[in-house]
Amino acid sequence: MKLGILFGSHRSTVITLYNGSIGSSSVLFLVIKLLHEAGKIPHPLPDGYTCGITCGKSKTLSLEQITAEGNNQPTTGEVKDVPDQEKSLRECLKSRLFWWHLLWLSVMLLRHYLYIGTLNPMLQRLTNGDPSLVSWYTNAFAITQLCGVLCAPWNGLIFDRNKGKPSTEGESEQEADLRASVLSLFLTALQCMLFSVCACIPSLPLQYFTFVLEVINRSFLFGGNAVFINVAFPLCHFAKLFGLVLALSSVFSLLQYACFALVNGPLHGDPLYVNIGVSLLILLAFIHPLSVFLHCRSLASQRAISASS
Repeated sequence: MKLGILFGSHRSTVITLYNGSIGSSSVLFLVIKLLHEAGKIPHPLPDGYTCGITCGKSKTLSLEQITAEGNNQPTTGEVKDVPDQEKSLRECLKSRLFWWHLLWLSVMLLRHYLYIGTLNPMLQRLTNGDPSLVSWYTNAFAITQLCGVLCAPWNGLIFDRNKGKPSTEGESEQEADLRASVLSLFLTALQCMLFSVCACIPSLPLQYFTFVLEVINRSFLFGGNAVFINVAFPLCHFAKLFGLVLALSSVFSLLQYACFALVNGPLHGDPLYVNIGVSLLILLAFIHPLSVFLHCRSLASQRAISASS
């Protein structure tokens, strides 16, 4: 995703498009489902089975062949990043922007994981166990996942909307990018709130709209996460911070298993109260755009004071 910096004024659009392409790979879920229903993929898989243009036994390489091919692989030298003197990694980790961003990502990621984890039981309940309807809505959900690559660049365009326009006197490019990120962060949180509210409503036809909101919000979420880290922190720390944010948010997402246990236990399979609780938790995501807005306003005030003195 560092390749985005090569595209200048379209940097954020490229980064979000890249993230959207990764997200759309989940359409393989539909491909595997259809192949399984058609009998093309047996379960459990026999030893050495492969699935491609022709399905059947795979040709496995011997240890000698693997070793020989490994020795023939060209070696490449490591490319070292030029150290950035602006901020150290420790300073980035101590900043409020980092922790509010982590909370912003974590609560919405939990909402998505919880929805996907409870999707099949919810469809079973709303369709009264009709397998054809459950399969239909499951296919519809899987097809919408393909649209992530189409939705993701919209968020990048929001980030890049100020590129090429004259900036305020004395305003740095990073400050302008941070100011542009406020709208994206707010819209992503708002989308997730709407998506969560729709997921709480036990209406079967409404699930089509919920599927659309889910894929749009997921595209905005992952793309916005990558772009914000890119613009808010030094580029030399991008990979470390990006990986750390995803790792910590994934740890936070383990709360989904506690939610599943609560739904399957005391709530007797009804996730309504858990959905309402998670929807209230999403309100915390709105703190992040507010924090970035206040940070940008503080920088502008400091710049004005410096200019007047």
